[in-house]
Amino acid sequence: MPDYEKLGSFYLGKKYELAARRLLEEKVLYDAKDLTTHAMCVGMTGSGKTGLCLSLLEEAALDGIPAICLDPKGDLGNLLLAFPQLAAEDFQPWLDPSEASRKGLSLDEFAVQTADQWRAGLTAWDQDAARVQRYRDSVDLTIYTPGSNAGIPLTVLTSFAAPPAEILDDPEALRERVAGAASGLLTLLGIEADPLSSREHILLSTIFDTAWRQGQNLDLPSLIRWIQTPPIDKIGVFDLESFYPGDERLKLAMTLNNLLASPSFAGWLEGEPLDIRKLLYTPQGKPRLSVISIAHLNDSERMFFVTILLHELVSWMRTQPGTSSLRALFYMDEVFGYFPPTAKPPSKLPMMILLKQARAFGLGIVLATQNPVDLDYKGLSNIGTWFLGRLQTQRDKQRVLAGLEGAAVQAGTGFDRGAMEQTLAALGSRVFLMNNVHDQRPTIFQTRWAMSFLRGPLSRQQIQTLMDPRRAQAAADASTASTAASPSADTSATAGQPQVSTTRPAPPQHQPRPVIPGDVDERFWPPQQPLAQGSVGLYRPALLAQAACHYVRASANVDHWLDYTLLYQPDPALATDPWRAAQRLPRGVVSWSTQPEQGFGYDELPAEMLKARQYKSWGKGLADHLYRHRPLRLYRCVELKCYSEPGQDELDARMSWAQQARER
Repeated sequence: MPDYEKLGSFYLGKKYELAARRLLEEKVLYDAKDLTTHAMCVGMTGSGKTGLCLSLLEEAALDGIPAICLDPKGDLGNLLLAFPQLAAEDFQPWLDPSEASRKGLSLDEFAVQTADQWRAGLTAWDQDAARVQRYRDSVDLTIYTPGSNAGIPLTVLTSFAAPPAEILDDPEALRERVAGAASGLLTLLGIEADPLSSREHILLSTIFDTAWRQGQNLDLPSLIRWIQTPPIDKIGVFDLESFYPGDERLKLAMTLNNLLASPSFAGWLEGEPLDIRKLLYTPQGKPRLSVISIAHLNDSERMFFVTILLHELVSWMRTQPGTSSLRALFYMDEVFGYFPPTAKPPSKLPMMILLKQARAFGLGIVLATQNPVDLDYKGLSNIGTWFLGRLQTQRDKQRVLAGLEGAAVQAGTGFDRGAMEQTLAALGSRVFLMNNVHDQRPTIFQTRWAMSFLRGPLSRQQIQTLMDPRRAQAAADASTASTAASPSADTSATAGQPQVSTTRPAPPQHQPRPVIPGDVDERFWPPQQPLAQGSVGLYRPALLAQAACHYVRASANVDHWLDYTLLYQPDPALATDPWRAAQRLPRGVVSWSTQPEQGFGYDELPAEMLKARQYKSWGKGLADHLYRHRPLRLYRCVELKCYSEPGQDELDARMSWAQQARER
């Protein structure tokens, strides 16, 4: 096996003698672990920057390392144009007829010429069709288009759902997530908002914080309602009406409602939910190379999406165990405007967090730009590898040199500014200087031939052509799953919040408070919002069960306790087995009260719920239900001779095993 095919070695090109303008035979093999200290690629148009970055992503794919690739310009779809057969008919649909005409060739002749050129280019760089095939087989290649159905639609509105427990239990992480959601949404609305002084930002942040701490998921309709009637009376020391009067809150709610009602916004409501795990791996555990194209979005939509995506990435990162090896990549093809030196767009904070903290979790950040002036080089001093191509102006060179100097200081290494400046001035097309803090000296190299066909930005129609087979397969899978679904599936896994109490106009005959048997605990769910004027709250009956289950299996090294809170609501009669129809409530979703609120009536209580002996029967039924229907599911990896951790689903288990295999 050649050295460049070994796991963890990324074949990027061959060394280049700059003085003699001569390509050397020594290959440049980049250590994948170095990407945990992140990388920056800078080069003007025509420098070969796109080819280098796509080659790096191809190498990661060959190693089974998943990547999320944010594509503001439309070039990254080229990663799907890798043709193992290198046949002319594979290239032909992606060629520009006008370019063929300029060359005096028919489209078919131009396709033959292009196929021959790609075959010769791969051969010259010690690559062949078999390597292209391995690349195609190693990862699942998908193009996502948020707000559009050209590719696979992606909706971010589920990102207003309550974050995982790891975020809720970390005050700093929760504050960052709250601020990101508020900033991203206000950006989409075209409202420039300072987190410290903007009433809109403070109100939205308070709403997100309150809802998420209660375990409640938010969507745009519920957010509109909460803006009009927030679940709070005060913000800081001021009462709500003094801080943000109701008529002015209504204007903000109307702005958000107009967005929701706009036909152009309909695309944002469709598609797969933004889930970092699913962007990195298929449900079967195969690594993914997910290209997220945002070239079709306007500036405010791009900023909104990038902000939400980065915060989701931070949240996912914080749920991962630490590792020193490369677990996954995040690549952004043009960072201009998202990480400026002085301004603070909402995308800047999560990007800074990733650059500072992602290393400990094995997440590599790779950024690229052809506008090196407008970057926060102080923030980029955390980056360990710089790929520098041909630069356009002296100002560009000086800004890059300042960034390199900061990185050297951060790493505690020396830096010869004069020599570096001379080298940058001499770089040509596809020739790059790699300054890696893990190496003793900079390396000058020429990039290898990309396996993917670099045809330039893809149009919406071309993206749709690439993704049509994927959409057809997804529709077929959904149809199969729908046919196979059991109509009597256990609903206990539902994590949505049940409606224990509602608000309605006062009915003419609400029931008095029922008398519960003395040895039965009675609890009340406090209302989430104050009653509307002229209305009466209504308490509805439900069975509540709280239990702790102990799971033990020595062969799997499992000794695990799991708490359950189950809630069953009669509809309207009691089920024979109420626990099969019960909802499992998420941890911390509500705090129960022993006394009812004032101004509430009571729905009719089923007769069985007034009998003390019935509760003993339900208690026995609960124990039987938990034993039979609440197993702790574990997954086993035969090759690694290990089991998944308690609570891991199949995808998380496969991701963990893939990481363990790379670290062995």
